[in-house]
Amino acid sequence: MNSWQFVGNYQIATSMFDFEGKESAVILIIDDSRMNQMLLSAMLKEMGQIHCANHGEEGVMLAQTLHPNVILLDVEMPGMNGFEVCKMLKQQPNFESAIIFVTAHSGSEHEVRALDAGAVDFITKPFHDAVVKARVSAHLLLNLQTHYLRNLVNLDGLTGVFNRRHFDEMLAQEWRRHLRAQQSLALALLDVDFFKRYNDALGHQAGDDCLKAVAHCLAKSTKRPGEIVTRYGGEEFAIILPNTSQEEVLGFGHYLCQQIAALQLPHPDRPDLPFVTISVGLSAVLPTLQSEPKSLIAAADAALYRAKEQGRNQACLGKS
Repeated sequence: MNSWQFVGNYQIATSMFDFEGKESAVILIIDDSRMNQMLLSAMLKEMGQIHCANHGEEGVMLAQTLHPNVILLDVEMPGMNGFEVCKMLKQQPNFESAIIFVTAHSGSEHEVRALDAGAVDFITKPFHDAVVKARVSAHLLLNLQTHYLRNLVNLDGLTGVFNRRHFDEMLAQEWRRHLRAQQSLALALLDVDFFKRYNDALGHQAGDDCLKAVAHCLAKSTKRPGEIVTRYGGEEFAIILPNTSQEEVLGFGHYLCQQIAALQLPHPDRPDLPFVTISVGLSAVLPTLQSEPKSLIAAADAALYRAKEQGRNQACLGKS
């Protein structure tokens, strides 16, 4: 029997790895039958977060938002059928979900068509509890392991959050996506206050432990799909916040300050407070053809400088 453990932000059914985390894998069911949704949800509820879509168009939208690990896709639906939905999903950039077709048909002809369309497997109706669980579990495990191995190159070795390389790639990608959708993209740049003094007083090993604790708290504090926590450099972190306005990002900055302060990590050598805090610089812009991602970074960086000048342990919003 598998033991459920975590890889980054994902829960993984394997005893091969030893990781920590809090969020489970994501399974999306796209089926116009409410009964099928209920049956599959009940069978798979222990494997992760279950989301359902009632038709193909809704399923595509949810897949773009949730980035599910596994998609159970009904073949026969009104409007867009399963093959059309599969084709549209496969055209999305960076699509990594495992698609399992759900069908009332059996036989080699239907199997070949499903696999040719891009599915990794299929499940026939009526559902057999053990078969459904076995097939979904196998592809869920494979998807999570593949995702983990692919992310190794993008993870910071000390803190376990994403590294600067991945930040640069994802910011450019999100900028293009928000330009197309004409949505506001936000960024939080944050710095651990008086970190050099912390290192000098307690040593670099304690400093490393401090950065790990801060990174873990930041990862727990980002809950929406698409929010990306990265180690920007040294004691500085960056968080990409899709579809977020200036008002929303400022509230998020205050929240981050509260979350880190609540850790009550002792700081033995600072002039104001006896525990670790952060300063946060924030920016939110509506991308245009005339602007670039570096403008978002520059605004957040200027706001971070102002937060530190004004006394630290606070969040400031940059001009954009």
